[in-house]
Amino acid sequence: MDGNLSPTNLEYYEDMFKLQSYATFPSSSLNEDGRQTLVLDSTIFHPQGGGQPSDKGSISNPQFKFIVEDVRSKDKIVYHYGHFEDSSKDENIEKGAQVLLTVDEGRRKLNSRLHSAGHLLDICVRNVGWDHLEPGKAYHFPDGPFVEYKGAVPQNELQSKPKELELEASKLISEGGKVSVSILPYDKASELCGGSLPDYIPKTLIQVFAFAYIAAERNKTLTKCQLEMPWFLRLSFAAV
Repeated sequence: MDGNLSPTNLEYYEDMFKLQSYATFPSSSLNEDGRQTLVLDSTIFHPQGGGQPSDKGSISNPQFKFIVEDVRSKDKIVYHYGHFEDSSKDENIEKGAQVLLTVDEGRRKLNSRLHSAGHLLDICVRNVGWDHLEPGKAYHFPDGPFVEYKGAVPQNELQSKPKELELEASKLISEGGKVSVSILPYDKASELCGGSLPDYIPKTLIQVFAFAYIAAERNKTLTKCQLEMPWFLRLSFAAV
């Protein structure tokens, strides 16, 4: 990989709902694990980070199609990992060629809803009287998403509060409140929502749909509750 690469222009900061764009191809390499890596001057692919998985999709032009399986960011450069549909193309790409970027819309929407559901949960937790809990680690992956909170919850409230959480979430979702995103200094973002803001989120809470409480467990320092969004996921949160 060229060590003189410039920082990648992050187009998803400019338009978080953009699913296709063009970029210039400056460099590629073969990773130690056998995956091919492409670096572009600009990207709409959101890297893994903030508790959220990366986008997937494709990078193509008339000469080749590259399947994007994973995206990571390091030192302001975004690396697109994957493979060429035709393996003979991997050494014949002209540097400086224009390529078309296409993000998998279904995965983008799923990631967006999962991440936004976590932030919606933060609001519900405060609204039902658990405002002493401080949001911590979040995991917005489909295979068992959760949010951890610092603070203890009394055992009896684990029995009484779940329905309140479910009703509060349903109310906020049904109201269809607008969801907005801002690019803020980290400290300000932490002050507002207990962590960094997502880079893209649904336009309204209606797009999050519903979730329902299904389980809880606790010890002296950990309260773990699991929620279910019936249409596609289970969402957990814990108070640590």
